Amino acid sequence: MTVAEAISTGDEPRDLARDWPLGMFDALKAAGIRQMSYVPDAGHSTLIRLFNEAPEVKTNVLTTEEEGIAIATGAWLGGQRSVVLMQSSGVGNCINMLSLPVQTRTPLLMLVTMRGEWAEFNPWQMPMGQATEACLRAIGVTVLRAETGADVVQIVAQAAGMAFDADQQIAVLISQRLLGKKKW
Repeated sequence: MTVAEAISTGDEPRDLARDWPLGMFDALKAAGIRQMSYVPDAGHSTLIRLFNEAPEVKTNVLTTEEEGIAIATGAWLGGQRSVVLMQSSGVGNCINMLSLPVQTRTPLLMLVTMRGEWAEFNPWQMPMGQATEACLRAIGVTVLRAETGADVVQIVAQAAGMAFDADQQIAVLISQRLLGKKKW
């Protein structure tokens, strides 16, 4: 039984607080994700590693986050489901490009690790971290927020359904508190 299946049946694993990236991976695979695009990020490192090890999933390393929006749109037009992983600071790079899936009603699923929140040490992360949710909503993207390991797995599973079954543009914001304090 996958972590995602255990959650959906109410048999939540005791260690989900630690294993939530595995649950997210299971939920995304169950949703039929066949492409994953990302700018390298420590908060997504486990999910990136799992997707890179999955031979049936095409992974794309991006030079900038808005490339992921174009790749996700192209994947959908080609008959595949995609997810874009980014940090909240990358959302600012995507605002103009997000008009593509919003205006064409192309499904889009983004997983956004938050910065500029709890225990942030880098003042440069604060402005976009504080504006991420408002910016996404202003452009027409539905925003869901995850604060706990159990939340993130359930929310990602539901977000995938909302995106791909209802042609919605969905961003799941993963709390900085869930990710833990950055140590440099």
